[in-house]
Amino acid sequence: MNTDVILKAQDLFFSYDDGASYALSGLSVDIHRGQKIALMGANGSGKSTFSLCCTGICKPQRGTLYFHGQPVAYDKKSLLALRSKVGIVFQDPDNQLFSASVYQEISFGILNLGVSEQQARDEVEAVIGALEITPFRDKPTHALSGGQKKLVSIADILVMHPEIIILDEPSAALDPKHTQMVNRIVAQMTEAGITVIMATHDVDYAYAWADEVILFHEGKVLLHGAPDVVFSDHDALHKTNLHPPTVLSLFERLCNKGVLSPDLPCPRDLDTLENYLTDAMHK
Repeated sequence: MNTDVILKAQDLFFSYDDGASYALSGLSVDIHRGQKIALMGANGSGKSTFSLCCTGICKPQRGTLYFHGQPVAYDKKSLLALRSKVGIVFQDPDNQLFSASVYQEISFGILNLGVSEQQARDEVEAVIGALEITPFRDKPTHALSGGQKKLVSIADILVMHPEIIILDEPSAALDPKHTQMVNRIVAQMTEAGITVIMATHDVDYAYAWADEVILFHEGKVLLHGAPDVVFSDHDALHKTNLHPPTVLSLFERLCNKGVLSPDLPCPRDLDTLENYLTDAMHK
């Protein structure tokens, strides 16, 4: 197995109803170290189930999940080791937060790894400062706003220095201010070399942000590749109830009208598209 592949799913099957139907039906995919990966697809396509399998919360009935080339084991010790390196932030933070205070919540996971209280304290203080949680560090978790809960749920994972972090619709139900904060934190994660896997329905964000896009359909991977390749496949997008990103649609229309050359690299953002248009006007 490639050393570049940090997580590998091979022919995974998972059913919630004893085989009457399958949320995953032979799913295979390689996740490469240090990549920004967008998981996309219609509701019920298998994205969330795959994410739960990656952290050992769900155990596939068939198939094998590999982490660093080794099959994932499901005994208590092995799962603890896996979850210290592969963390998940749920769409609804209330499904993740359970401690009495913010400080206790963030310290819970790292203390379970067996580190000293002093090291745990240092790590917790560092992540509280980095995520600007200090103003509400002593509040009860149930008294936080939705955006604050999301930051704490991310801190829960970051404090353990994960190699992979999975984010399920990280901006869901957030106001613009907290959406920007979460996006900034995600950028910091990738700069730190963490492999970030994000389940999202936001095609514009995924197109601009991701290194790779994985389209899920009926419990399998329908398409996996670079954003410009995936989002240019209109048949695959139709199957997954997605639409092309705005920037890519505009670029394709301008190319069809002869305003821009189709030989140009697909623009990933509006600034690049604007530069193309400026250059075309001066020729």
